[in-house]
Amino acid sequence: MALLKLILTVFIVASATVTADDYVRPQPRKALHLPWDSKLSSYPQQVHISLSGDKHIRVTWITDDNSAPSVVEYGTSPGKYDSFAEGETTSYSYIVYSSGKIHHVLIGPLEHNSVYFYRCGRQGPEFQLKTPPAQFPITFAVAGDLGQTGWTKSTLSHIDQCKYDVHLLPGDLAYADYIQHRWDTFGRLVQPLASAKPWMVTQGNHEVESIPLLKDGFVSYNSRWKMPFEESGSSSNLYYSFEVAGVHIIMLGSYADYDEYSEQYSWLKADLSKVDRKKTPWLLVLFHVPWYNSNTAHQGEGSDMMKAMEPLLYTASVDLVFAGHVHAYERSRRVYNGRVDPCGAVHITIGDGGNKEGLAAKYINPQPNWSEFREASFGHGELKIVNSTHAFWSWHRNDDDEPVKSDDIWITSLVSSGCVGRKRNELGNTLTTP
Repeated sequence: MALLKLILTVFIVASATVTADDYVRPQPRKALHLPWDSKLSSYPQQVHISLSGDKHIRVTWITDDNSAPSVVEYGTSPGKYDSFAEGETTSYSYIVYSSGKIHHVLIGPLEHNSVYFYRCGRQGPEFQLKTPPAQFPITFAVAGDLGQTGWTKSTLSHIDQCKYDVHLLPGDLAYADYIQHRWDTFGRLVQPLASAKPWMVTQGNHEVESIPLLKDGFVSYNSRWKMPFEESGSSSNLYYSFEVAGVHIIMLGSYADYDEYSEQYSWLKADLSKVDRKKTPWLLVLFHVPWYNSNTAHQGEGSDMMKAMEPLLYTASVDLVFAGHVHAYERSRRVYNGRVDPCGAVHITIGDGGNKEGLAAKYINPQPNWSEFREASFGHGELKIVNSTHAFWSWHRNDDDEPVKSDDIWITSLVSSGCVGRKRNELGNTLTTP
């Protein structure tokens, strides 16, 4: 009876339409001036890009027309496309919803720190992207738990003013919550930013959308937001890694198995064994559920994953860990095993991108000694890695102008502090132990 009730509820929810009260209205489209025989349904929508191996970008978009070609034309001058690439397509159904044709096309090799102009499907508007630099400095915009509210729109507006190279998103993208049309409205909402700079994401609880006996989890997320998991040796889109401009970044799955017998755990050990701190002196990790959280919201939910994986990350000398889930901001000191540790990671909770559920305003008192700064406000973060030894982190409230830094700190890499060298033998033993 309980299962039948769940299925009926999901059916009703999945059939619902989005109202203006729920989410931000999409921005009006510019006039497209279509030729007489063109079909708007074949035009690209929800365009976003992601990094995919060295010097390559994956371009993703959706068309309503199933016959639309999966081709991206691109070049370094507006309207002049001297290269093109073909890709793959997918689609999915969800109760009464059927997605459009989802296109994934890999373009490259591309020059670093360069502007390219591109067109999807041989028609429609021209888009412009900028590739990240090959070396420091590099700047990341960081914001999780976005959703589609007025606060989301404010966050995106602030990020758009930031001179960043890559957007990192630690889970909870669209807040579709079974209503599949909301994935489409989210795609249109973020397209202006996501089509111009790479968005690297990992999953949150709002991406699960599983229905017992009917639908596996993450069908919508995996179909729409394909990340470079295969390129990093992972068997799942829920966890992967990539490198950019001297930084190795690991995206973990809070909602994939993570104990020491799991595929994710084995993959993490293998991935860490490949990290060359001479080539990538900075090591970052992202996942959804925070391990260090002094907010009353979601208290202790990350404990099991922390118990399983924190020793690995500590031994590998991870510099920074970003998480979402808690709708507030918090920055820790360097910490390990619940205690301040100069060779531990700085943990930052940045689940305050927008979302429809509001802020998590209640904190545990007294403030733990590992917690450096905490505040329940919507905002985003910026991480500028200046060189192999120093990075500048800042957090910006939506209530303030984007240039205003509500919290900021210079961070010294663990390579320069000597922690990496001191733990080298321990790391080797840990990673080679079955």
